Amino acid sequence: MKAQYLGHVVFYVKDLEQSLAFYRDLLGFQEVGRIFNGAAAALTSGRTHHELLLIQVGDAPGPPQGRRRGLYHIGIKIGNNLDELRAAKRELEQAAVTINGMSDHTVSQSLYLQDPDGNEVELYVDADESVWKNNPAAVVSPIKPLHV
Repeated sequence: MKAQYLGHVVFYVKDLEQSLAFYRDLLGFQEVGRIFNGAAAALTSGRTHHELLLIQVGDAPGPPQGRRRGLYHIGIKIGNNLDELRAAKRELEQAAVTINGMSDHTVSQSLYLQDPDGNEVELYVDADESVWKNNPAAVVSPIKPLHV
């Protein structure tokens, strides 16, 4: 078997409406439907039927902080160039979302933030694909600071 791509991510969230305000209203995913008597929502970027499913669980414990086993973060491609990343940064700042980090990964450039439940989200744009097609090892290049 050969994986084709990562299809979707499912998050348990404290407050579905608060998470929808982040993923749907701020990041621009489209809500395609609800299940579990409205306690869960499926979202898509338009690439496939859904890339994200949010399930409300109320006051269950959130993700532990710091280094641990399990999910570290999810990456969401938001554009094709640094101008689009800069525009996203301005939009996040206007929405009072804290940007925890910015990195140049050689093959991509990224902003890091947390969703309302404390999950780390990477918003990124890819560098020209020739960077990694001509040198697949570029994906493990040293991480550099990004200034946008």
